[in-house]
Amino acid sequence: MYSSSNPNGYNKYASEQLHHQGGPPTGIPVSSSTEPYFSTSHDQDTDTDTHSHHPYSHGQVPPHLRPRAPVPWSSGLCDCFSDPKNCCITCWCPCITFGQIAEIVDKGSTSCGASGALYTLITCVTGCPCFYSCFYRSKMRQQYALEESPCNDCLLHCFCECCALCQEYRHLQSRGFDMAIGWHGNIEERNREVAMTPVPPVVEQGMSRDK
Repeated sequence: MYSSSNPNGYNKYASEQLHHQGGPPTGIPVSSSTEPYFSTSHDQDTDTDTHSHHPYSHGQVPPHLRPRAPVPWSSGLCDCFSDPKNCCITCWCPCITFGQIAEIVDKGSTSCGASGALYTLITCVTGCPCFYSCFYRSKMRQQYALEESPCNDCLLHCFCECCALCQEYRHLQSRGFDMAIGWHGNIEERNREVAMTPVPPVVEQGMSRDK
């Protein structure tokens, strides 16, 4: 150490240190270009602990991102007579049943009338509306994680169009949809039920006397 009585010696020492370090001190550690950087054992332990305590380390996928296992349909393909009214409507006017299904599957982006009219137009022009309706069966299966049974969606609609539409109609009904009022009607009905649900009053606990 240099005492205050010898300022020249202190200045000489400080200039030598600045020349050796290559610049004034900045508070940031500067590593030499000729010396490799080695992490300390404390840094390695901290990094190891961070990865070991992460809930989804080692390639694990969060539960909400994992693919859901396919579930069976609520009713069989040949259970058409469990709903005779829908069975008759689908047999004579499949465009009505398809329009109701398409509106629910599209979540209201297309109306029942528009989808039914397009279904009728394709039937009149090509005679094969199954190539249009099978798309909605595939879309519905993806939304609700349903099994592709008993065969491929396109084949099923080609050979059993009415039975497939009835099955899709019944499944949406089993999930609580009122097919007669459409998507927006179901949303309004559910919002009304939530608004009418009684909420118990919150009772604040007062001061109790010690007995």
